[in-house]
Amino acid sequence: MSDEALDDLDARLLLLLTDAPRLGVLECARRLGVARGTVQARLDRLAARGVLGGFPPELDLGAMGYGLTAFAWLEIAQGRRTEVAAALAAIEEVCEVHATTGQGDLFVRMVARDNDDLQRVIDAVVGVPDVLRTSTSVALSTPVPPRVRPLLERTARGA
Repeated sequence: MSDEALDDLDARLLLLLTDAPRLGVLECARRLGVARGTVQARLDRLAARGVLGGFPPELDLGAMGYGLTAFAWLEIAQGRRTEVAAALAAIEEVCEVHATTGQGDLFVRMVARDNDDLQRVIDAVVGVPDVLRTSTSVALSTPVPPRVRPLLERTARGA
């Protein structure tokens, strides 16, 4: 991925697609006041740089039956990050894993249907070979959901 910064047109295009991900290239061009080829070239460049990875739908895990979110710090055996991460990826309720510095080696976000289901998921995580210790917390709410919009808006303003 390139360190090249987004310009205001890139940011406005990404904001447009954030709000209406099903828009076609021609409609994006019309709304942005630029040529269709310009939009296509920007999308191609953003994809090639790894900025734009796709257009997944926004899903509400609670509405899908996974109303419980938990986070766990994992301490793992030294030099086993790749193997542990692969084993965690095989647990369907593990939504993301970050390698970290500080308190633990890996930070895991997982979901479950209820407390009993969360215990099952935690047992699966703890059962991964080379996981030495865990510390889990349950999320009570999500006052700031995952977002990139403020960064795009700042870039679109030219700031």
